[in-house]
Amino acid sequence: MSPNHESAADTHHAHSHGHDAGHGSFKGYMTGFILSVILTAIPFWLVMAGVLDSKLLTAVIVMGIGVVQIVVHMVYFLHMNPRSEGGWTMMALIFTLIIVGIALAGSLWVMHHLNQNMMPMTHEMMKNMP
Repeated sequence: MSPNHESAADTHHAHSHGHDAGHGSFKGYMTGFILSVILTAIPFWLVMAGVLDSKLLTAVIVMGIGVVQIVVHMVYFLHMNPRSEGGWTMMALIFTLIIVGIALAGSLWVMHHLNQNMMPMTHEMMKNMP
């Protein structure tokens, strides 16, 4: 074999796209686990103990913590970063977030308009329903 030719193993190793670099350590998994438990316990405590008087503020905080927990899972368990897979995992994430955002905004829009356009029901009307 001439010095200009790479062996099959060298070619495969050179084109591995960083699969080996993305695996986590025990410390990383434990950090992710502990953060996940904390980020689950805080909203549970906020809702069950009725810490805040405003239900809207409680819902916003719970959703915000949920977004943080999604990021924790993606970083510590899915090993997503801009360098992995040549950036394609980040592109897939951005696409997914756009689709989820459209679905959530559309769902909220539909529910809002259904609520606005529904015939109001009184307690008497509800008692007479089958």
